[in-house]
Amino acid sequence: MSERMPEKPALEGLEKKWDARWAEQGTYLFPREGASRETVYSIDTPPPTASGSLHIGHVFSYTHTDVIARFQRMTGKRVFYPIGWDDNGLPTERRVQNYYGVRCDPSLPYDPDFTPPFEGGDNKSSKAADQVPISRRNFIELCEILTVEDEKQFESLWRDLGLSVDWTQTYRTISREAQAASQLAFLRNVERGEAYQAMAPTLWDVTFRTAVAQAELEDKEQPGAYHRLEFHAADGSPVFIETTRPELLPACVALVAHPDDERYKPLFGTTVTTPVFGVEVPVLAHHLAQADKGSGIAMICTFGDLTDVIWWRDLDLPNRAIIGFDGRVVSEPPAAIESEAGREAYAQLAGKTVFSAKQAVVELLRASGELIGDPKPITHPVKFFEKGDRPLEIVSTRQWYISNGARDEALRARLIKLGQELDWHPDFMRVRYENWVGGLTGDWLISRQRFFGVPLPVWYPLDADGNPVFDQPILPEAASLPVDPSSDAAPGYSEEQRGVPGGFQGEVDVMDTWATSSLTPQLAGGWERDAALWETVFPYDLRPQGQDIIRTWLFSTMLRSTLESGQKPWAHAALSGFIVDPDRKKMSKSKGNVVTPADILAAHGSDAVRYWAASSRLGTDAAFDEKNPTQIKIGRRLAIKILNAAKFVYGFELPEGSFPVSNPLDKGMLAELDRVVAAASTDLRSYEHARALETVERFFWTFCDDYLELVKERAYRSDASPEERASAVIALRTALEVQLRLFAPYLPFATEEVWSWTHDESVHTAKWPTDAWPALMTEGADARVLELAGRALIAIRRTKTEAKVSQRVPVASATIAGPAEEIELLQLVAGDLKAVGRIEELHFASAEELVVSDIVLAPAETAEGTA
Repeated sequence: MSERMPEKPALEGLEKKWDARWAEQGTYLFPREGASRETVYSIDTPPPTASGSLHIGHVFSYTHTDVIARFQRMTGKRVFYPIGWDDNGLPTERRVQNYYGVRCDPSLPYDPDFTPPFEGGDNKSSKAADQVPISRRNFIELCEILTVEDEKQFESLWRDLGLSVDWTQTYRTISREAQAASQLAFLRNVERGEAYQAMAPTLWDVTFRTAVAQAELEDKEQPGAYHRLEFHAADGSPVFIETTRPELLPACVALVAHPDDERYKPLFGTTVTTPVFGVEVPVLAHHLAQADKGSGIAMICTFGDLTDVIWWRDLDLPNRAIIGFDGRVVSEPPAAIESEAGREAYAQLAGKTVFSAKQAVVELLRASGELIGDPKPITHPVKFFEKGDRPLEIVSTRQWYISNGARDEALRARLIKLGQELDWHPDFMRVRYENWVGGLTGDWLISRQRFFGVPLPVWYPLDADGNPVFDQPILPEAASLPVDPSSDAAPGYSEEQRGVPGGFQGEVDVMDTWATSSLTPQLAGGWERDAALWETVFPYDLRPQGQDIIRTWLFSTMLRSTLESGQKPWAHAALSGFIVDPDRKKMSKSKGNVVTPADILAAHGSDAVRYWAASSRLGTDAAFDEKNPTQIKIGRRLAIKILNAAKFVYGFELPEGSFPVSNPLDKGMLAELDRVVAAASTDLRSYEHARALETVERFFWTFCDDYLELVKERAYRSDASPEERASAVIALRTALEVQLRLFAPYLPFATEEVWSWTHDESVHTAKWPTDAWPALMTEGADARVLELAGRALIAIRRTKTEAKVSQRVPVASATIAGPAEEIELLQLVAGDLKAVGRIEELHFASAEELVVSDIVLAPAETAEGTA
């Protein structure tokens, strides 16, 4: 028995013990010296958003990745397993606002002595009116402070979970290195003509006052109503349209119907007059108009929805936008409203919210008699920013875009082809990517009107009148990156020339957070910073991520890699499913059903939680019931059993001398374990971690419940020959150590604890057991013997139970009957069956199926058993 083995092995405290030891020994450091692309397995690890707390879904998906990382490390690969923190962008800003009770006002000067009104606690404020306005620099400083603290908490939880990341390979998406890489990639996009600036209709969140990209949209079912409005043709006849947005009537630029709609063909090429505002607009034809929707003819407004934008572009219509950045109707009416009555009507809308303006327009229509009937209530999908609470508006703004294939068929085709070359796990997830690429309607809008983000590295010259010349942007040299145009002077200018005629103005927008996160391979791999590292890790082997961000993170990373190098950034993509609550609803902060993992880990242990996570296949949703975490309890039972079974196995003394594994049962058990190793290895290489775990676990319980019971008497018995005892002990120890390595990717703490009782090195750097033992150990073995012996053992126990006697009661004689082939194998292990069943004489007979019969209890025990 090993002196290192504790008297009473337990799971408690293993996380802290082994995390400290792994850090001290550098167990998971990336062995860069002498590494080549062929010897490295590199992972583009998701950087969690550092804004608040991690939830159980993070534990779920990151465990999947860690299982693969640990497996690859044990197969001999040098695993590059970095981790980053996605700490810029809107989520961080919102957290800082609520945590400190502040909001950013870029017009305010910097206050070096500023102290926030509070930090966290119960005084958190989400209303802008209650938040203290501070300068942009003060605000960014608070963002920096809080994200660093959040990241420390995140790292602590990841360590408790046992993630085998290399903690020396970390990055922050707001660090100077990340900013420099993001800005350099953007500048190259500009130089190649892939990034451009344009004044265009933009999806706009009126709460956060920022543009929103197509990938960030979310449809939400909202109540609405169809309003039937009467337009007037040139001959005075009515033309009826139905709309859910009557408040945009002043922004109407045309009516549109399908070119084949016989009802409206006579109107094509003519004009009609809008109700209330009296503006003459053309009637046009377009194939997107739906003849069976409403009255079959629609008004085009700038802009009610994305279809309006398409019509506006295709039909070359004027822009009469009336919704401002704050979501209110702008004060000045469109120039097309010329009549005094129309302008007076518009004055009743100016300054109103969209909701109030809708009510006002409805009243005006009622008064004019041009609202036909009552509005008809409906429920319909409305577009929201995925992090917003109010419907999006479409406003005209000047923004930066990156080409994404929406208007470049060659690029779209290339992205589809690279997606087909990528190995998807599970494979059906590829369709989601292809549908997204195929359905793109506009280029990627990457500029954001926010504060805590990577600045767009652009300045604009000012003409003699002080107006910016947007089509002549001033770009920095790569060597000067990172830059902040809001505080750094443009190249060739001095700070005194900022904002004056003939001088310059700096871009104040920042990049969309995905524009930085799309470069995680570059940020982690030293792109343009460490050429040797980059050549060693890129393209990466694996991109693990959630299925819900295929259209954002996976696509945007694929796009940036395609634009920069023409190749896909990884060989494999592993997509985890969602965590759902007991009612099968996806967990999300907005639904209030998120479970934070710290208490779960503390209550059950990390190995147990990892077991729950690893039991789900990629792409499959998993239910989590905090009140009854059945699967976690099963995992804890398994981890405890590993400790106890190991202590039991190491309790058998190995006889002195050199002996082979000779017993047919021992050989058969090892042969079956050989099959388990092969199956688990194949599954793990195919990213089927859950199936591999199921295979290994099934064998482990057979090993404990059947094999251990069958051989323990032989291993203990003093009258057994040294050769027989040695065969059992060697097989037991060999099988245990093989299983420890098979379980190590899943249950790193329990397996490391047991391994340390007999080894100096870590189980996590031990060799994966593809060649677990010399061929001599299983030569001539039949793996079926373990399964048959187990069935016979169950039958013996059942027979004793039915006789209402203890399993320890001796048996004078018994007969095992079964098919000839099975009986032949069982005769090889008759000694172990007799020992475990306490059977003096064991006979064998033929039968169609395996049964134990003719049990005769020992005479002294018979009377006692029937008394």
